Amino acid sequence: MKGLSSGGGDVFKSTTLIKFLAFTLLAIAFFYFGKHWSDGSQQQQLIFFNSRQNPTTSQFVSISPNFNKTFDLSSIINDTNLIPPPAVEVASSPPPPPPPPPVVERTGIVNENGVMNDEFKVGDFDPEVVENWGVGNETVDDEGGGVQRFKVKKFGLCPASMREYIPCLDNVEAIRKLKSTERGEKFERHCPEKGKGLNCLVPPPRGYRAPIPWPRSRDEVWFSNVPHARLAEDKGGQNWITIDKDKFKFPGGGTQFIHGANQYLDQIEKMLPEIAFGRHVRVALDIGCGVASFGAYLLSRNVLTLSIAPKDVHENQIQFALERGVPAMVAAIATHRLLYPSQAFELIHCSRCRINWTRDDGILLLEVNRLLRAGGYFVWAAQPVYKHEAVLEGQWEEMVNLTTRLCWNLVKKEGYIAIWQKPLNNSCYLSREEGTQPPLCDQHDDPDNVWYVDLKACIARLPEEGYGKNITTWPSRLQYPPDRLKSIQVDSFVSRKELFVAESKFWKEIIESYVRAWHWKKFKLRNVMDMRAGYGGFAAALIENQLDCWVLNVVPVSGQNTLPVIFDRGLLGVMHDWCEPFDTYPRTYDLLHANSLFSIEQKRCNMSTIMLEMDRILRPGGRVYIRDSVAVMDELQDIGKAMGWHVTLRDTSEGPHASYKILTCDKHLLRA
Repeated sequence: MKGLSSGGGDVFKSTTLIKFLAFTLLAIAFFYFGKHWSDGSQQQQLIFFNSRQNPTTSQFVSISPNFNKTFDLSSIINDTNLIPPPAVEVASSPPPPPPPPPVVERTGIVNENGVMNDEFKVGDFDPEVVENWGVGNETVDDEGGGVQRFKVKKFGLCPASMREYIPCLDNVEAIRKLKSTERGEKFERHCPEKGKGLNCLVPPPRGYRAPIPWPRSRDEVWFSNVPHARLAEDKGGQNWITIDKDKFKFPGGGTQFIHGANQYLDQIEKMLPEIAFGRHVRVALDIGCGVASFGAYLLSRNVLTLSIAPKDVHENQIQFALERGVPAMVAAIATHRLLYPSQAFELIHCSRCRINWTRDDGILLLEVNRLLRAGGYFVWAAQPVYKHEAVLEGQWEEMVNLTTRLCWNLVKKEGYIAIWQKPLNNSCYLSREEGTQPPLCDQHDDPDNVWYVDLKACIARLPEEGYGKNITTWPSRLQYPPDRLKSIQVDSFVSRKELFVAESKFWKEIIESYVRAWHWKKFKLRNVMDMRAGYGGFAAALIENQLDCWVLNVVPVSGQNTLPVIFDRGLLGVMHDWCEPFDTYPRTYDLLHANSLFSIEQKRCNMSTIMLEMDRILRPGGRVYIRDSVAVMDELQDIGKAMGWHVTLRDTSEGPHASYKILTCDKHLLRA
């Protein structure tokens, strides 16, 4: 037993030793392999099972994201901001994931949680704007800021042949394609197609000089500014215009009043004292005006006369009128309505205007009837009035017959002048025999709708409420809210009156500040255009501040038609779409004023197109005042500089943080 016990103890000891050695070796082996693996000498590839990688299969096998990467173990241990690795996903068969939530459409600047968001829609884009954007421009980095903005390349000069270019009236290609020209269609608007408009600066004639200031310009202008002698040659014996050395001179005569416009106006007023120039008659229209001496001499009697004539063989007559400082536009009564509202003028004048008033059922005289205010006067000075020849006597009989059917009253005929008066209401029209021509226009026809509207051989109805008839005399009518405010599409008549009064007060204060701060009375302002006129408050403020100028108030087609209100105030205006060129000669305005025009029209027009048109009609040495939102000012400044204007951005009276700024621009007087 002793031997067994002794042997058993040795065996036990040897077994324990073996186990200890085996454990030690195993520990050393794990330590070696662990260190070897952590040093990257033999990288391991962990495999993950993921059921969410592909919704069409239940499981997906992928390689560890740490494959082929090495790590610094010490830096990981010492990094207190270490984010623990994601747990290894165990292969399983989870239920299919729910469908993704619908995409939220960002329609505002606040997201679904009420937080400001910069991913939002501002409306549908215009592909044409996108296609044309940047044509002739380049993108540059702002100095030091890293902010990109558009830089407009400089515009070049147009050819010298375009010195008197009027885009919509000189479109030779479109005029050649006309099916007929017998009714004067070639004298109407035919604007260039998109992409074929003006893209250069219209140059002045050689030797151009700063215009002679008003009132001297009524009687003389520089020959070099309108270097065309044909009118002086053709009308030399009618006392219209003469050439005297380096000037054109205007004696004040006309075809039917060669002894002077003043004597002619005196004769009209003696024939019919009720006309009362400057009180009852404040706004007049002269059709086929020549060089506009009729309107030029009415200005001294407080009558604003818009002189119109086509660009015909005597194409420069309107250019002479505007160079003189007289209100004028290139226009022709042919197949479309003139761009003025119904009941716009207290007096319409035609002296040898070469218009056949009785053709096509009297459609041209019916347009005069639309434009004439209730109770207004039509003055006709022409050969059929006084000459006793068979053909001319026949023309007179046709005229008398037509005007009788129009319910016009021939109130006076003396010498070579005949004066008719339009009725005050519709009672005469309604009492005519059934079937009398021309008929009354349809009750749904809007006589103030004028943009590219065809002439109609019917009598425009007068408003049953008496709108247009009940106006006060000048000058009180300038600030008196007229009845036709009710025709403007605003919530209530009270709102319209408040807007009218507020606009007048606003511009009165603004113009007074301009006169004080920028010395407007020292500027040689004569021909002024308000490119977005509203109710005409800007023009009224210029009158109240006694600035010796006239204003053409332009009402854009994209807004409310406020033209009737403008004319009821005793001011001049016209309808226009600023996406198209304006019907006037180059270099015809001293001041262009645009209030909130670009921020509105930028959705419809290219801003550089409008600015180039402004440069075309602005005289060298003229000024531009643009009052608009801050958002458009950078681009307007770049365009102005690219046209060679001197531009200055100014704060409004609200201060530097206001949403509106004023951009003042000067067009340099460049000698050609």
